[in-house]
Amino acid sequence: MTSMKAFRWLAALALMMPLALAAADPATAATCGAPRSHAAAAAAPVTVWMAGDSTMANPSGSCPVGWGSQFGALFTSSATVKNLAVAGRSIQTWLYEGNVTGTKGSDGECVLSSTGYSTRWNQMLTGMKTGDYLIVQFGINDGDTACPRHVGTARYQQLMTMMAQAALARGVHPILLTAVAAITCAGSTATTNRGFVTQTRAAAAATGAPVVDLQTLSVALYNRLRFCPNNGDYTSGALGAFFCNDHTHFEAYGAQQIAGLVATALRDQGIPLAAYLR
Repeated sequence: MTSMKAFRWLAALALMMPLALAAADPATAATCGAPRSHAAAAAAPVTVWMAGDSTMANPSGSCPVGWGSQFGALFTSSATVKNLAVAGRSIQTWLYEGNVTGTKGSDGECVLSSTGYSTRWNQMLTGMKTGDYLIVQFGINDGDTACPRHVGTARYQQLMTMMAQAALARGVHPILLTAVAAITCAGSTATTNRGFVTQTRAAAAATGAPVVDLQTLSVALYNRLRFCPNNGDYTSGALGAFFCNDHTHFEAYGAQQIAGLVATALRDQGIPLAAYLR
């Protein structure tokens, strides 16, 4: 009986050996449903298209420096950033450059002389390809009471939704951002100061796009850096190193910090573009 048990044990061991070897073989394990790494997921080259205002735009001098100009340095060579943000634009003047009049209609919105799109939006519409990303951030100039920059809340939501839908129709992933905050203080605390947050979230909900709440993130950063209270001197010290000689636009260092906030949000929120970050 003992010899029979030993024989059975040896036979079972012989049958188990190939399975053990296969499990220990990295090549075999790699074919058995192992999760892909970020590097593997990011193998296909993509373009990150950016639409926004001066806080995002490429600089024409030493200041202001838009955070979008610093964004590309945070990605691997598989991602190309095309920053088409332009200073002074609302979402409507960015989309319909030259066709937004200085007259308000009966609905309170600036009248369009034509619905023809701007060169920059047409460039995106023809250039975007499946797998690309579109990042949209407006909401600073849009609050102007006068045309052509004025945009009402309903119109803002409509235009942001349209941009996201146009991206989705081309297999592109839209990411919608609330406007980056200026530095305003309530005593020792930096406070929010931008509008169109509800409309940005509504456009995202309507299209399934993720929202990066850059206003909240930037205010939290200003508080960590203890920018409040301050004497309004933007020419020296930590405040001067971050902002131009105003409370809104960034020096290169400040732009880098804001770009870093967006990159961190991509990771924290599990947005797939994060796979392309360095």
